[in-house]
Amino acid sequence: MTSNAYRSPDAAANPRPTTTGANVGQLLRRLHFYIGLFVAPFILIAAVTGTLYVLTPQIEISLYAAQLFNQSQGPAHNLAEQVSVASNHVGASGRLFAVRPAKQAGWNSRIMFTAPGMGESESRAIFVDPVTLQIKGDLQVYGTSGTLPLRTTLDYLHRNLMLGDLGRNYSELAASWLWIAALSGLYLWWQTRNRRGQSERKPTSLRRLHSLTGLWIVLGLIFFSATGLTWSRWTGAHVDQLRMHLGWVTPSASMQLQSMPVAALEHHHHDGGNRAVAASTTPVLQMQDFDLVQSIARAGGIDAQELEIRPPRAPNQAWMVREVDRSWPTQVDTVAVDPVRKLITSRAEFASFPLIAKLIRWGVDAHMGILFGVANQIIMALFGVALTVMIVLGYLMWWRRQPAAGATWQPLCAALLALSWGYRITLGLVVLALGWTMPLMGISLLLFLLIDVVRYRLHQRQNAC
Repeated sequence: MTSNAYRSPDAAANPRPTTTGANVGQLLRRLHFYIGLFVAPFILIAAVTGTLYVLTPQIEISLYAAQLFNQSQGPAHNLAEQVSVASNHVGASGRLFAVRPAKQAGWNSRIMFTAPGMGESESRAIFVDPVTLQIKGDLQVYGTSGTLPLRTTLDYLHRNLMLGDLGRNYSELAASWLWIAALSGLYLWWQTRNRRGQSERKPTSLRRLHSLTGLWIVLGLIFFSATGLTWSRWTGAHVDQLRMHLGWVTPSASMQLQSMPVAALEHHHHDGGNRAVAASTTPVLQMQDFDLVQSIARAGGIDAQELEIRPPRAPNQAWMVREVDRSWPTQVDTVAVDPVRKLITSRAEFASFPLIAKLIRWGVDAHMGILFGVANQIIMALFGVALTVMIVLGYLMWWRRQPAAGATWQPLCAALLALSWGYRITLGLVVLALGWTMPLMGISLLLFLLIDVVRYRLHQRQNAC
């Protein structure tokens, strides 16, 4: 985050011969400075909260061990009994949403419910000991990964500062400018190296450390920016539109079923003569179907330890069974199961995903630190710490290089006007395209220009007095 926003009177009186490269460098230097000054605080928050998030899975497991694990010995009860116990515990306050069976001995099952007032992707998880049927915990969880309260809080801080949709603008702004800051810094470093041996002043130790750190993590910064933008609010919507247009949509299993004769439905849902389910206008949930659906899915190739079973939400819908193991090798296959016909009606297998869909899945999971386990966590944490250090160094550089009295002001607009018409038109088209794709970047760039012009006018008035 270096800046030559000010030049000494001597430098102004004896300027170097201007070239296109020098003008581009001056423009990027000024832009790099504004990103560092105004956007870096948001990038810093994202780096710190993201680092904490990827470092806490083991802490979370230890913190919620009583809810996650059991020491019971003996055979496990079937899913129908586990779901019944959890449903009785919740009562009428929640709607059964999904079941995550215990992935191995010593783990508890999660029976998840939704209720009015919960946020998007949030659910209430009842932890049931599959051996004793004891309720071991009642926690709110979040997302596909079933994040528990500690990491959910960190996730919300990282995503939106606990401010809902309004707060999502902060993280999108940070991700929108991060890749530009990385590439502009790389160009400035390269330009400085090419001037070695001229009258260019030697870089300070802070600047050398700032540049070296940036060089080591530049690819990581671009990766963070790209993956972060894929699930951002405004840019993410444009990314989704582009993926739809290019056919890069992640395949999904169809949950729609063909209509069944009422007699067949009554035969399947008859519960021992006490009652019979009449029409197919409302999906009727039978507890024993959980075990049947799981066995059908297992026989059909769903072999991950971690899976989730979702009952139908509407008439003529199948049950969903999906793998939720997003580590390596990735197991995220999904099947639609018809318990009446006892067959799989649709499937989406990760092995058959288009390459772009696979890359997006891997990129998001790597960003979250879960793709390669502990190694992924360590790498992401190192990148986060390095980015934090680099931002702090940038602010120290700026603070130590405060302008001297009477220094000559060089605004961003002047650097733009110093370019040839061809460069200006090309740059303008690029900025318009990026501004449409990343609206928060476009809006903030206009604010940069406005601030730059206002400060330049004030500087002129002060010098005239």
